Amino acid sequence: MKWKDTDFKTGISTIRAVLIYGPDIGQVDEYCDFAIEKLGIEKDNLFALDADELNEKSDALYAEACSPSMFGGSKMVLISNAGDSCAKNISDLVGHSGLCATVIVAAGDLRAGGGLRSLFEGATDMAALACYTDDARTLATLIRNELSASAGIQQITPDAMAYMTSHLGGDRGITRSFLTKIALYVNDKRIVELSDVEKCLPDTGAADIDDFLYSLTAGNVSQTMMALDRLLYDNKESNMLVRMLTGHFKKLQTAVVDGQLPNLFWKVRDKFNMAIKIWPETEIVGVLVRLNELERQLRTTGMPAEILLRDFALKLSVRAAKLAAKRRN
Repeated sequence: MKWKDTDFKTGISTIRAVLIYGPDIGQVDEYCDFAIEKLGIEKDNLFALDADELNEKSDALYAEACSPSMFGGSKMVLISNAGDSCAKNISDLVGHSGLCATVIVAAGDLRAGGGLRSLFEGATDMAALACYTDDARTLATLIRNELSASAGIQQITPDAMAYMTSHLGGDRGITRSFLTKIALYVNDKRIVELSDVEKCLPDTGAADIDDFLYSLTAGNVSQTMMALDRLLYDNKESNMLVRMLTGHFKKLQTAVVDGQLPNLFWKVRDKFNMAIKIWPETEIVGVLVRLNELERQLRTTGMPAEILLRDFALKLSVRAAKLAAKRRN
């Protein structure tokens, strides 16, 4: 069955297994942590492994999942980085008659109708929960709720909100980390202004991330690669940059298909408007598919992440430049 947030939080203790998947890896991690806390799983009762280890550690997996805890309490098996290729292994595990542990399967973006989603969505004693990146509306709500609860913030200026929704949203963990920082920074002021946000964002490479994302989709090849050089020099993680790029293209898709423009910071508005004019829906869909594959490669192939990302960004920015030239002609 398919679950939403409220279903997960009230029903996690009633099922055999749950699939938590989606492009927002930070949110996937949040739900995994919530399940551990909600079920009261102690360290000795948690057996965690990567999906690539399912065959290699099969004996240990079944020994842990199908035997009562020696220490008392509930047990949990946590399988990370799962994909459709391991659906058979997971199906055998969750269907085992001796299963006495809750099984949590964490995955990235999965296609509808694929092995894993079909397995969990079609069962009555298992569930699937999707974790999609925050859009402008949900992100603004999250920002207000978090800052209000953390610091008693009474007002967020429009410029400050626009800046935050432009730079956050690709990963729930990154978003919460920043909001914790801004809450500490403003302290008792009870108002968040643009200057506060700008002072708290420099160490995340916000300006370089803007240059990377918006220059790429506008077809500015040299600016794109220069911004990426700076980001990688500052030790920004390739996985994080890929997820932000995915979120950026989803914003572009919403603008192109539905005409819904995000609330953008003024410095990037022109480049985004240019991208809307040059990227057709079919091209955007193709890019999102390739981004999903790139994230899978970063997790599973062992190839240098920086090389994969540089190659992808160069080809994509060149494609954008060609689309822009075609439009002008």
